[in-house]
Amino acid sequence: MKEKFRQFMTGRYGADQLSRFIMACGMVTLVCYMIFRGSLWYYLTLILLVWNYYRALSRNYEKRYQENLKFLSLKNQVLGLFRKNPAADKEHRIYRCPSCKQKVRVPRGKGKIAIVCPKCHKEFIRRS
Repeated sequence: MKEKFRQFMTGRYGADQLSRFIMACGMVTLVCYMIFRGSLWYYLTLILLVWNYYRALSRNYEKRYQENLKFLSLKNQVLGLFRKNPAADKEHRIYRCPSCKQKVRVPRGKGKIAIVCPKCHKEFIRRS
């Protein structure tokens, strides 16, 4: 049986991060259906599960791969809003260039320093 399933899945796309997300959303809508008993939840669950199986059994690798890349890009953008800025640490300070608004990272504790913007090369003075 295991070998037959392996042969069936040969050449098919399978599971990726987007399909796991779709499955998780399907489980959430299924729980909502069990609680609220609305037909909207039932059909939404059905649509998500069918979409997930369609993606997993698809033979169009390139299209499914591009969909997954778009999902990961969107996921990173959304999660990036909640992550701490790695550039804002205790040893550095962030300033914006007054002319082009480019962020410039400078070391803390150096007193008044002249900062040169790496983008427009305008010099401005700030305390670090």
